[in-house]
Amino acid sequence: MNVLVTAGNTQTPLDQVRCITNIFTGRTGGLIAADAFDRGHAVTVLTSHPEVFDAIPQLRLRHSPDWQIHKYRTFEDLDHLMESKITTSGFDVIIHAAAVSDYHLAGMFAPTPELPIDTTGKVKSTYPELWLKLVPTPKLVDKIRSVWGFHGVLVKFKLEVGLTEAELLAVAERSRIQSDADLMAANTLEGRHEWALVGNGVIGYERVLRGDLARVLLNRVEAL
Repeated sequence: MNVLVTAGNTQTPLDQVRCITNIFTGRTGGLIAADAFDRGHAVTVLTSHPEVFDAIPQLRLRHSPDWQIHKYRTFEDLDHLMESKITTSGFDVIIHAAAVSDYHLAGMFAPTPELPIDTTGKVKSTYPELWLKLVPTPKLVDKIRSVWGFHGVLVKFKLEVGLTEAELLAVAERSRIQSDADLMAANTLEGRHEWALVGNGVIGYERVLRGDLARVLLNRVEAL
């Protein structure tokens, strides 16, 4: 199979030296990509942290053309990379594990006077207060089928905070259906190092130990 894996976080720049981001490094996506390659599949990885692969053992020597890594930093970088690769590379499977920013920066303002601040350089530290205007970003996973025309197996990831397992299951299945994904991998922030739910509403969800996630997920993908 020809597999695309997205992994890591995106940055939302505030100026040329500051950004908003999240805590995720792309290790989960990296483990899935490495396992898929070791199983004999061709793998393309879009990641913000390619260095995670230095610590992941390999059974096959990772080299082009069957192993490709492309680095991104911002939401826009990932958006452009996904569009370019999905519309030209003939993937059989897309595993979208990247933790993508939910908001764009639409402006930075000083309350007195209420004027926009130039963010093209480094914003000065002399302001007594700064206001950020954030607006929602498009959901990249929702563009995979509807905009970029992908017809293969799609795997979506979902992270929630403070939900019970039953609540997470309900949220995960609604989210899977919304994106027309074949499989969902869902977990909570609190339990992310211990377990995840993998599956869909047709075949059911399985509670998987974190160390088994890549293996179980890829077994299900290969079965599809």
